[in-house]
Formats: sequence, C-alpha cells, structure tokens
Amino acid sequence: MGKLYLCGTPIGNLEDLTLRVIRVLKEVDIIAAEDTRQSIKLLNHIETKKTMISYHEHNKKEMGPLLIQKLKEGLNIALVTDAGMPGISDPGEDLVRLCIHEGIEVEAIPGPTALITALVLSGFSTGKFIFEGFLPRENKGRKEVLETLKDEIRTVIIYEAPHRIKNTLKDLLECLGNRKVAICRELTKKFEEILRVSLKEALQVYDNKEPRGEYVIIIEGKDKKELIEEQQRHWQSMSIEEHIDIYIKKGFNKKDALKMAAKDRGISKRELYKYTIE
Repeated sequence: MGKLYLCGTPIGNLEDLTLRVIRVLKEVDIIAAEDTRQSIKLLNHIETKKTMISYHEHNKKEMGPLLIQKLKEGLNIALVTDAGMPGISDPGEDLVRLCIHEGIEVEAIPGPTALITALVLSGFSTGKFIFEGFLPRENKGRKEVLETLKDEIRTVIIYEAPHRIKNTLKDLLECLGNRKVAICRELTKKFEEILRVSLKEALQVYDNKEPRGEYVIIIEGKDKKELIEEQQRHWQSMSIEEHIDIYIKKGFNKKDALKMAAKDRGISKRELYKYTIE
C-alpha cells in the first residue's frame, strides 16, 4: 500500500519551499497536480522529473478513484496545488476522504498558506477567526453566507478573484456595515500589497484602480459590546410576553424560556419572573 503526501508549496516566493517537500517530491512515484503546467515550473526549480497526473475540481470524480487504485498498487503519490496547502479550498479534501475510507495512509507536509499569512499581516485579532474560502458566485447563496457573518465577532477570512473583488466589497459593505478590512494581494510575491482600510475606502481605491492578482480579504469582527447593545435593543422592542413566547414556540419549557429571555435582556431571571407574576 502506498502513501499520499499532502505537500504545501509556495504561494508566490519559491524560497518558501521546504527541504522536506523537496525531498518528498523527488522520492514519490507520482505527483498529482492541480495544474501540471504550473507544477512543472516547481519541478524544474528543484531539478527533478516525475510522472504527473492532473487532479482538479473538474476531474476529481474520475481521477480520484484512479489515484486510489495506484496507491493500492503500492505507489507513493504527492498531491500539490498551484499554491499553498492542498485541501484548502480545493479538491484535495475529497482525495483525503477517499484515502481514509480505503485505509490508505496520508501524511501532511506543512507549507505556506495564504489565509494564515494574510491573517497575521492584517493586524486584527488572530485568537479566534473563521475562514469562508470563496463566497458563492450566485447572489442568493452569497447573501445567505454574508447574513450568517453579519454579527460575527471573530475575524473573518475570505478568498476572492480579481474580477469579482469590487462586487464582493459592495456586498460586504451592504451586509456587514463599514467594517475595517485588510485586503492582501500577491502575497510573498514581488508586488505584494496589503491595503488596511474601511470597506468604503476600499471601494474608492478600486474605483480608480484595476484589481490584479489573487486576493485574501480579512474582515475585522464586529465589536462585542456593540453587538450586545444591538441585540438588547432588538429584544426590548418587543414585550416580555412576546420574547418568552418565541422560545416556547421553539420547544423550550417556560422555565428555560424565562432564563433565556432574561439573558437576552441583560437582567436577572428573578427580575423577569417577578415581572411576569405581576
């Protein structure tokens, strides 16, 4: 039985290629690449030649089983993406699941990752964050995802292509308000750029500048105090009876409904209970 190696490759600067990845790429029998035209440049850089098989989003259903069969035959395979860690916003995760299901060993060899590189450059909180990858292209799906992020207090990370960046920034402003963002472009490359502005300012920048390169957008989480105040204003706009009834309709008993309504309103359960008795 062979082994699948997940090889993290540079996101721009070839000097970020690790010694361990170089060794594995030279030792494996096959390299499964997202784009063989890109990966050949990497192999030329480390002066090695290998059999390459194309494995990407559009052929994963056909090529996945083929790669599994080769692994079962005892061949070792390295999986590489165009840039970064396989399995992050690419079909590498599907191949890993297939290997686990078939009892095939998988080894990850860490390397550069755009989302972490951008996060630590943003200046926003890194203690807790959420990664959304690429937003859905269709308006309905995109709006649904953004709605779930509306009250997110963690730092949010998304990927975006240059031809969609302006529309994405407009949607973010409309749904999340004028949050602070760090827009990271061409990370680790010669023309790396980090734009730390508000969403309104970012739109003004791209009204006068043609977007180029791949983007990582880091969005500052909503202020926790502001979120609590907004929620309390929302709950206080309805009567206590209506508030309690919301939780009862969701299946909670009256005791738990009272407790949750009190928490929402920032008052004690005893105080709320006293009000309902009166």
